Amino acid sequence: MKPYSLPDLDYDFAALQPHISGEIMELHHGKHHKAYVDGANETLEKIDAARAKNDFSGIAGLERSLAFNVSGHVLHSIFWKNLRPAGGGPAGGELARRIALDFGSFDGMKTQLTEVTAKIMGSGWGALVWEPTAGRLATVQIHDHQSNIAQGSEPLMVIDAWEYAY
Repeated sequence: MKPYSLPDLDYDFAALQPHISGEIMELHHGKHHKAYVDGANETLEKIDAARAKNDFSGIAGLERSLAFNVSGHVLHSIFWKNLRPAGGGPAGGELARRIALDFGSFDGMKTQLTEVTAKIMGSGWGALVWEPTAGRLATVQIHDHQSNIAQGSEPLMVIDAWEYAY
């Protein structure tokens, strides 16, 4: 299987200062995000070894580990793309139209997403997601990378609520 890889940032670690320190960005990307990439790749190797031995006695734990690490990798990859120097402000285009339709206004969505994120107990994420079954935007809490998100929902914007993220 092709291994996962740590993506490069589209900006320098210090580019978000004074809002987020370069030191925190480097630690968050180079240590924490990298740990999820490494964990996913190590788990894939263990799954390959189990498959080769036809020994699936530990497969449930391996699948949980893979889901946790890949989800951490995916969420961080979205997180880096959500950040940019001189960024911020309301969305435009189709996203702005959907936000107004589903939340009443950009400020309404921002308030709801902020509250969802602030009320996470422990580690996790606040996310703006597209929920395809209902055909609408929603906010969700994602605990430990994997829960409280409807199957098939696609995270569009994520806020890392772990203390090292900011």
